[in-house]
Amino acid sequence: MKTLTQEMQASITPAMAIDLLKQGNKRFINNLKIDRNLLRQANETSDGQHPFAVILSCIDSRTSAELIFDQGLGDIFSIRIAGNIINKDILGSMEFGCKVAGSKLIVVLGHSKCGAVKGACDHVEMGNLTALLNKIQPAVNDENTITQNRNSNNEEFVEKVATINVKRTVHAIMENSPILKNMIDKGEIGIIGGHHNIGSGEVVFYDDTLTIN
Repeated sequence: MKTLTQEMQASITPAMAIDLLKQGNKRFINNLKIDRNLLRQANETSDGQHPFAVILSCIDSRTSAELIFDQGLGDIFSIRIAGNIINKDILGSMEFGCKVAGSKLIVVLGHSKCGAVKGACDHVEMGNLTALLNKIQPAVNDENTITQNRNSNNEEFVEKVATINVKRTVHAIMENSPILKNMIDKGEIGIIGGHHNIGSGEVVFYDDTLTIN
């Protein structure tokens, strides 16, 4: 597998970037990962990096974007935080990844059985975690199809909140970053949300969150 160069990155469209991730996830769930020389990739990227995507995922130890999308060194920017929420620092990192470093796609990736989402569903308060979970709380409030057992013991409720949280984050990125919104409007980058099943490894993208012009 070749290390991404600036020329290769420039030739990738947002739609192609999504396809590259889908292909990588298919390899992952079929245990057919590409045999890479990671040391060689480390050497080849030592003077510069040209990732094709920025992926915001959860801190959960089972959701490494590089692994579940079968990507090598220099292929993606990976941003990880509990509950795949955003703040100004994360938005700034995304702006760097796309505007400065040339990435073509932003992915917001939630996952099944997310501990942060469960914490928000249970209205957990604990130190600095309280402020983080408060960012997920609007997704809890937006879920109105389930009226009973609205807590972490209800798996259906947790998964529905996780989905809403991803979609809210996609919207919030475009709403809070004029730089990224402008790039999306010009067709320079795309944005999409998705869900990772930690049991099967499969990633399903939410087509209704896809914005590619």
